[in-house]
Amino acid sequence: MKHLDGKVAVVTGGTFGVGRGIASALAQCRARVFVTGRSAHDGVANEEQVTGIRCDHRVDTEVTAAFEHVAREAGKIDILVNNVWGGYERMVEDGTFTWTKPFWEQGLWRWDAMFSAGVRAHYHASQLAAKSMVPRQSGLIVNISFWAAQKHIANVAYGVSKAATDKMTADMAVELRPHGVTAVSLYPGLVRTEKVMEAASWLDLTNSESPEFIGRAVAALAADPDIMRHTGTVLVAACVAMEYGFTDIDGKTPRPLTLADV
Repeated sequence: MKHLDGKVAVVTGGTFGVGRGIASALAQCRARVFVTGRSAHDGVANEEQVTGIRCDHRVDTEVTAAFEHVAREAGKIDILVNNVWGGYERMVEDGTFTWTKPFWEQGLWRWDAMFSAGVRAHYHASQLAAKSMVPRQSGLIVNISFWAAQKHIANVAYGVSKAATDKMTADMAVELRPHGVTAVSLYPGLVRTEKVMEAASWLDLTNSESPEFIGRAVAALAADPDIMRHTGTVLVAACVAMEYGFTDIDGKTPRPLTLADV
């Protein structure tokens, strides 16, 4: 992997799962990384070059304060990875699995959570990061999304929120292009997060990805001097690996999923 010396990255929701892996991979490529989230601990995190900022992305003042913290400490933002999300809570209520219930049986709280802690949070963080990127005519915004944007997966709120994420990416790219800033959506595959590994005995993990693999995809994109050719598009992490020639941490290259696979 190419080094990202001198680059400053912010990873929202970067304390667990995919976000943690992205932060770790960027730090390994020598970027200075700030991670935000409700469970983040302020100050230097376990990994060298990673700084935690406690922040609830549903609270505008906390988000603004977090980005002001980055500005004071690092002076700029080169890479923003919007990974924070909501709506995955309360998968089981009163002994019933709620994630796949039809929309008329879903609580409105799930819609609200996916948009307030997900889409809106991405939008707000992107606004704040763009104010650092646009004057310097450089930067990369990565919105973590998924195939639910293009196909019914699990529930309506999930699909609509991911579709909104992809549309937001495309429209941001239009407005950012004249200023040399790139915006992309990035789809992981089956990622071996903490929650997934709790159910590992029931899953086929043969084509799965480590959380760091997604981070390697972000790092490869950030190091590409011609990244603008991808702006406004949806990228699949495993396809990015094939294009840029990197592997997962176990040396394997996961097969890219398609719409037919999910």
